[in-house]
Amino acid sequence: MLGREFCEKVNEYLSSIGEEKQGIGVIQCNPDQSKHLETARMRLYDIWIDFVNLRSEDYSENSRIPTMKFGTAKDDAYRRDLTINSLFYNINTNSVEDFTRRGLADLMSGKIVTPLAPKETFLDDPLRVLRAIRFGMI
Repeated sequence: MLGREFCEKVNEYLSSIGEEKQGIGVIQCNPDQSKHLETARMRLYDIWIDFVNLRSEDYSENSRIPTMKFGTAKDDAYRRDLTINSLFYNINTNSVEDFTRRGLADLMSGKIVTPLAPKETFLDDPLRVLRAIRFGMI
């Protein structure tokens, strides 16, 4: 499901519990400007939240820009930069889902770990090294 569709579902839920529907903004994909993913955005209880579809990615050797396709939550978790960024909150069960089976433990122990082999994760997108360092400094 695209982010926009999910936002519409959130608005249906808000209406069903008597809350006010929220406006949805959509930033269209624009590959000519390196925007390869449609992003929907809405404000919930004074917090702006971005919504995108679950996906898998393939990287070519000479580019940080991946080829994307729809994927599963597990696909999406393993394409993340760090296990602590691969956790999902399931709104149906009110629970955190950890498809890498390491994200919660890494979060609790303060470890910065990649979901795949570090070499693969960092060669796919070298900017991830800086993100790992930034999280390590917090």
